[in-house]
Amino acid sequence: MNNRPLNSLRPTKTLELESGLSLVPRIKLLLTVYRADKSVNPFDEWKFKRSLIDYIKSSFFITVPEEDLEIRKFKDLNKRKREEPVARGRLFVHDLGFLSKVIGETEDDVERADKKFLEWRRGFVEKLNGIELNLEGTKFKLNVAVPVSDDFEGMKKEWEEIIAFGARGHQRSAKMQPDTIVLKGMPSRWFAETRVSSKPSMLVTHTIVSALGKIRNLHVAEDNSIGDGADEEDIVSGLHCKIVVRFEKHKDFHDALKILCGRSLQKQGSRLRADYDVTWDKDGFFLDARHQIEERKRMPARRMEERDEGHRQHSRISQFSSEEGRKRFKE
Repeated sequence: MNNRPLNSLRPTKTLELESGLSLVPRIKLLLTVYRADKSVNPFDEWKFKRSLIDYIKSSFFITVPEEDLEIRKFKDLNKRKREEPVARGRLFVHDLGFLSKVIGETEDDVERADKKFLEWRRGFVEKLNGIELNLEGTKFKLNVAVPVSDDFEGMKKEWEEIIAFGARGHQRSAKMQPDTIVLKGMPSRWFAETRVSSKPSMLVTHTIVSALGKIRNLHVAEDNSIGDGADEEDIVSGLHCKIVVRFEKHKDFHDALKILCGRSLQKQGSRLRADYDVTWDKDGFFLDARHQIEERKRMPARRMEERDEGHRQHSRISQFSSEEGRKRFKE
């Protein structure tokens, strides 16, 4: 496992975790395909993939394997309007070796390396976005965007604005810095106890995630939600888990979120990669849990006070009844 500080990890380097897992860098882009002419010819997914792969290779000298480009046409194309998209997909660039020349192999300033990486990705997106591909006389236009889950600077700007200007459900306080990360789409088996269960284990999860920083609270549960570019029929119950981790320090949260953005989880000895979604917790996931614990702590004292008050009332009633009885006996 890598014991170097997270803030010293360059954007193209891998972070080794426990249990044979590692966070490998990659570029992920969301694709949306539109018709670029008045043609109503059918959309051929395979031909579009080949055309886009060839374009990227000739324009950027980047080789994208077919399995790293996903294109799926919408099933209701005959019901869609002409201006509506005909397909969507995802593009992955896993081999980032070529970026060593862009960033600089001897670049020791991680912040500067991050800046160069983001500048290159921004330019790559801008050049891809809006291109038209001609498939045997039928033109299609491609829209490209970076997923929210990969946009660390965007998420950072979001919580800084909340702190500065306040938001519904939040107080305006400089101390209100986020500390909780939400991970979705993690393979349950990778966080389970081997030969014991296929369900994620709190102990195993804690061991793996603690490499990202000192943990204060941790929650892991089954996740059947749909991520970017996924179809509902692809979701199989129990295969994925959701991890919510609260760090003790904002700095650990900050560095962990930065590392998790723009990477996939890979298992040693396997070619499978987990393309998870990551974000920061805006809703105070552990807030209600803390409140409930505090309420339970106060309940015994409250019940004692109620019992004492009830005893005092019962004593006063008993005393009044006995005095009233003595008066009637004397009469």
